Amino acid sequence: MKVYLRLLRYTKPYIRHIVGSVLCMLALSVISSAIAFLVKPAIDDVFIKKDFRMLVAIPVLIIIAYLGKGMADFGQSYLMGFVGNRIVTDLREAVYRHIQSLSMSFITNTSTGLLMSRISNDVGILQRAVSDSVKKVLRNFFLVIGLTFVAFYQNWQMASLIFLVLPLVSIPIVKFGRKTKKYSRRSQERMGRISTFLIETISGNQTVKAFCMEEYGNRRFFKETNRLFSINLNTLKVSALSSPMMEFFGGILGASIVYYGGHSVIQGTMTTGEFFSFVAAVAMLYRPIKALSRENLKIQKGLAAAVRVFEILDIEPEIKEMPGTIKLPRLKQSIEFKEVSFQYEDTPVLKNVSFLAEAGGILAVIGKSGAGKTTITNLLLRFYDVDSGGIFLDGINIKDVTIKSLREQIAFVTQETILFNDTIRNNIAYGSLDVSDEYIIQAAKSAYAHEFIQSMPQGYETVIGEKGVRLSGGQRQRIAIARAIVKNAPILILDEATSALDTHSEKEVQRALENLMKGRTTILIAHRLSTVRNANQIIVLSDGEVIERGTHDDLVKHRGIYNRLIEIQSGYHKKNLNNTTSSHQ
Repeated sequence: MKVYLRLLRYTKPYIRHIVGSVLCMLALSVISSAIAFLVKPAIDDVFIKKDFRMLVAIPVLIIIAYLGKGMADFGQSYLMGFVGNRIVTDLREAVYRHIQSLSMSFITNTSTGLLMSRISNDVGILQRAVSDSVKKVLRNFFLVIGLTFVAFYQNWQMASLIFLVLPLVSIPIVKFGRKTKKYSRRSQERMGRISTFLIETISGNQTVKAFCMEEYGNRRFFKETNRLFSINLNTLKVSALSSPMMEFFGGILGASIVYYGGHSVIQGTMTTGEFFSFVAAVAMLYRPIKALSRENLKIQKGLAAAVRVFEILDIEPEIKEMPGTIKLPRLKQSIEFKEVSFQYEDTPVLKNVSFLAEAGGILAVIGKSGAGKTTITNLLLRFYDVDSGGIFLDGINIKDVTIKSLREQIAFVTQETILFNDTIRNNIAYGSLDVSDEYIIQAAKSAYAHEFIQSMPQGYETVIGEKGVRLSGGQRQRIAIARAIVKNAPILILDEATSALDTHSEKEVQRALENLMKGRTTILIAHRLSTVRNANQIIVLSDGEVIERGTHDDLVKHRGIYNRLIEIQSGYHKKNLNNTTSSHQ
């Protein structure tokens, strides 16, 4: 009932359409009942009394009735269909918007396939239930009421007998409905797992092929789809059983009507016309009752889907704006971390980290993998909130400003460049879609991307494929840099932006980054220490703590971890250089 009531809230904006649809359903019920009622004069007056005037009048009335029935049927079908599709569209948009508002921890811990299944598969099932089944249930409900009235009007004793039997029919309907809901939920959960598996194996197809795991993938997919088949087969059994059960009750009902009605006609307590009018009403009544059973199963599937959809909508975002937040002014002085501590679930990542990054300067953060470097950027962007301590921009705690105004001040370039299956132009303008073509071209030139873009088939209108698959690593990175230039944010985060590139690509990207960093406060997270030499301040992280800080020259003189890392990387590069020279000789 809670799910029903919650779905009803989405109908409020469309109450006029619902009222119009209900009026059409009432008209349809009245007209259908009138058609059953016309059977009595048709038989008694035309076929028995041979009244010529009624012979002319009744066909005309039948034509008018069926014309009105058709118009009412169209009206209720279109209006309720509109409401159903609109509600589901609103619900799908609400789910997508809510997922976008959820914290990074939820996105990280939830499979993409499961989320896609909720938005597409579950909402799709709900759409069929709301836009089609609810319409049919309401229409058939009104038909049952109208035809019941006709049946009682013609012979209340026989109608009472029938409606004493009908409650027995509801028992299997309710039972089958519960089973259908249970199996449908299992089916939807299994579809979520299949979606996850497909995303992983299709996006990672190169790895699958390289490790010769095609057959293994086929076996896993076969296993998952067969589990889904078993669940769907159980659903099919329940659905298939409901129809013969209704037919059996219909047979008992028909036999009772023929015996009781025939006896009444023979005894003279009922005319032939009244009997056939009653039979017509009951025959027409049987169809909507049977349809109610069938549509109930579909609605139960929809309710199972609605439960899963509402589970997503009920998840509270961990990152929230507090009442009274302000818009963050453009950065002028500094970014400061004050005794910041943070842990992912039960794993400590940062421990009392403090540092100050002056506006317009470069702060480099280095350390081994897992030291907490990327966590610093995630906290600054409020993808996560600190457990203790605070982050301040020009002395203002980032929790006291709107999330949008905070993130508008930060441009972000990472090692894993995220591009979209769209044109180069739209990828560069992402986040600033109203900028001019001239500004986009200027940004591309500053990122040293204009030349290779011009050489592509459609230039800036070239579609680059999913995740920019049609571009090289260096090209993707330069598109991302151009995007950051277009954003024109005062704060720049570079999270190992060149670590995945070869030497030639790195040089090109490094030139582009130098253009991007001009006049911006830069937080540079780096693995290759050659990229941090010119930083105004370098902090070295180890196990979530700042263990060294200073300029490049200061840290080299200190001869601590930073100096050791430089020696290790220098030795590695010399070894590679010697190996290359030997191979040429």
